[in-house]
Amino acid sequence: MAHGILERATTLLTASGGGAVLNTAFIERFNGTMRERLASLTRKCRHAAHRLAALHTGMYLLGCTYNFCWPHHELSRTAPDEATGKRAWVARTPAMASSLTDHVWSVFELVSYRVALPPWIAPKRRGRPRTRPLPDLTAPQRSRGRPRKVALCSSTS
Repeated sequence: MAHGILERATTLLTASGGGAVLNTAFIERFNGTMRERLASLTRKCRHAAHRLAALHTGMYLLGCTYNFCWPHHELSRTAPDEATGKRAWVARTPAMASSLTDHVWSVFELVSYRVALPPWIAPKRRGRPRTRPLPDLTAPQRSRGRPRKVALCSSTS
């Protein structure tokens, strides 16, 4: 093992019930997919990530579409069709395999999905407390500076 303790890895592997050998093929496949679809992650790219936020957003979008929108051949299976009763091939995504969703999402559905905002926590008050009250923003403002030159009468005779 490159990192960590082998005994700890084997105990976690037996507790997961997924297999008997450590396998990194799935994460390597995901890394290859990310490198293929996001230009700034390739080895010799003409467009390196200038802003870390753009790279983070691109990786987030690719990770979500990978898990919710694109079915994987290894996860797909045959299941009985409700209409005919015959067994048919059912495409499944990683999110469907882990029971997060029951259907393959479209990219539009994924992008337009509304996520609830976290609860708002008021920021901690810093500095000395105010001695004067805040100004009333609804009150009319008094004019400042010189008054404008306006003609006193509209016609001269």
